[in-house]
Amino acid sequence: MAGSVLPRSLLRAVNELLKKKRYRAALAVIKGFRNGVVYGVKIRAPHALVMTFLFKSGSLKEKLKAILQATYLHSRNLACFVFTYKSLLAAQEKIHGSKWQFHSFLAACVGGWLVFGENNHINSQINMYLLSRVLFGLSRLAVEKGYIPEPKRDVFPVFGALVWGAVLWLFEYHRHTLQPSLQSSMTYLYDDSNIWHDISDFLIYNKSKPAK
Repeated sequence: MAGSVLPRSLLRAVNELLKKKRYRAALAVIKGFRNGVVYGVKIRAPHALVMTFLFKSGSLKEKLKAILQATYLHSRNLACFVFTYKSLLAAQEKIHGSKWQFHSFLAACVGGWLVFGENNHINSQINMYLLSRVLFGLSRLAVEKGYIPEPKRDVFPVFGALVWGAVLWLFEYHRHTLQPSLQSSMTYLYDDSNIWHDISDFLIYNKSKPAK
């Protein structure tokens, strides 16, 4: 496939360059940027498509624009973060002569500040998604290292109960504290299901269409 697009001599030169160890760190940064773009598009485009057509009003053009903007912002930020993180990681390893654990934390902190420190709806979703995974990971690590005793019973039912109890309490009485997309989802599930006029907006549609 690549040979049909690039001249064979150029393709060979590129492949030889990719094999050189002296450029490996820099090339890994470039591929990391590429993977950030691709992964961001794969993750955000389907999500934005569903959420936009389910919960947002406006013309088709406005909805498509919102989907493209969300996809662009997600993929750009992810690509820029990977680029920043891997660049700083490589720089620290070169300075210290070896890879240390704090290199990863420091590089990610800088990248997080520069890229995901801006308070917008995309960054908010990504940061909160990561927060839940981080808390899970730290809890497991604490048990693994012996900082807290390993539970004798499965604590997941308690975890599920507390999470859902807390989020519904917040939704019912402190709704403004929740992220807008979560508010929209929960409004659809718990508020809109209290309203209907006839069979059309009871089973077929969520809300009855306005009379012309």
